Amino acid sequence: MPAVDQYPWPRAAAVVREWLAGPATSGDLAAARAQMGFSLAWHIVVACLGVGLPLLTLIAEWRGVRTGDPSYRLLARRWARAMGVLFAVGAVSGTILSFELGLLWPGLMGRYGQVIGLPFAMEGIAFFIEAIFLGIYLYAWDRLPPRVHLLTGIPIVVAGVASAFFVVCANAWMNQPRGFTVRHGRVVDVDPLAAMFNPASGPQTVHMILAALMVASFLTASVYAVSLLRGRDDRYHRAGFLIPFVLGAVVAPFQLVVGDWAARFVAHYQPVKLAAMEGVYTTSSHVPLTLGGIAGDHGLKGGLEIPSGLSLLVGYSPSTVIEGLDRVPPALRPPVTGTHLAFDLMVLGGLFLLALGVWLLLAWWRTRRRGESDPLARRGMRLFLGLASLSGLAAVTSLECGWVVTEEGRQPWVVQGIFSVRDAVNPAPGLMTGLWLLLVVYAAMTVATVYVLRRLAGERPVPVAPQEADVTGYPVV
Repeated sequence: MPAVDQYPWPRAAAVVREWLAGPATSGDLAAARAQMGFSLAWHIVVACLGVGLPLLTLIAEWRGVRTGDPSYRLLARRWARAMGVLFAVGAVSGTILSFELGLLWPGLMGRYGQVIGLPFAMEGIAFFIEAIFLGIYLYAWDRLPPRVHLLTGIPIVVAGVASAFFVVCANAWMNQPRGFTVRHGRVVDVDPLAAMFNPASGPQTVHMILAALMVASFLTASVYAVSLLRGRDDRYHRAGFLIPFVLGAVVAPFQLVVGDWAARFVAHYQPVKLAAMEGVYTTSSHVPLTLGGIAGDHGLKGGLEIPSGLSLLVGYSPSTVIEGLDRVPPALRPPVTGTHLAFDLMVLGGLFLLALGVWLLLAWWRTRRRGESDPLARRGMRLFLGLASLSGLAAVTSLECGWVVTEEGRQPWVVQGIFSVRDAVNPAPGLMTGLWLLLVVYAAMTVATVYVLRRLAGERPVPVAPQEADVTGYPVV
């Protein structure tokens, strides 16, 4: 654990006192935070589908090319069309976020834009590469040989992962700022590479990319789980469920390991965030791990405590000392109840998905022992499919809760320890109006996106498109 004197609490307290004289009102600040938070919460789901759905589509197409089974090839065609719709929607919501950085947080971008501009520029390049190859992939089904067409999808996957990597590097810098020096109130000696590859980049980027794969996989699988429960028990729907679910189940245990890595990183570099995550108010050893509960005057109330659990997890010893919120002034403490409950929900959702993956593995192993080939045909799998239909909701909930922990646990800082949220916000009035306008725009986008995707999924029995006639054998209407 780092020593307490490594943290600039006296200087930080002076910054907080300056807030009170700042031009931004509490209503404007709340509106700006709500607008940015809502935009990010909406966009991140679409962004995760943009990372994971291309990989699922390529897996389905590869299986179709290898086996000649039209079910796989049809899955690839349908998922590709959904991929195109979601890419367009994600481009809109991502553009809104980029404008919000400048409009809502000019203090941050004006002061530190030169430090974190590199990952945003690289993300733009990755975005254009993804757009170019997505266009080729969507319109070259019957114009390229099958194996060549399959190869054109690989850059889409790579570019989607790269986009996630670069954006999360910028957020990681906000948690562990590096690559600059503040001299006489000015940012000098800027090193963009050092800023982008800061200590938090590793755990945060890997954690986010795996989370994106899980969200895309389990969301897709949950759609087909519902179809199977409704009696659509054919090879097409079984493949549509098993491909994404197996990918998500494979990723889940790796995410558990990476999540532990990320939590230990927080314990070492951001002990105040860890204290908020676990509701630790007093610095001590033998700190229990508390499940649930809400913040009280001196600790969590109503939670289930595991004696010395947190000390064991952090330092493998019950005598490990955990820094509490008593080490920082009250004005610099992040909200405890929201951060703690979000962290618990994130972990609970991840364990639920991991358990579903283990269930399917055991069912597959038992069918292999009996010489069978379909684990979904086993007795009791209807309960499994019922739970699997909730896997998409669980994955999205865990994702959103993870970002709540990341952002709420850093408060009141926009750049950890050196630049406050209040200093970064736009001092102009009227930010609440922008919030209401944003809600209207996103409501319209949500309705339009769901409507289009449902139309694509509900067409008879395949989408009517010329390039799909060779897959299905149905005449083009």
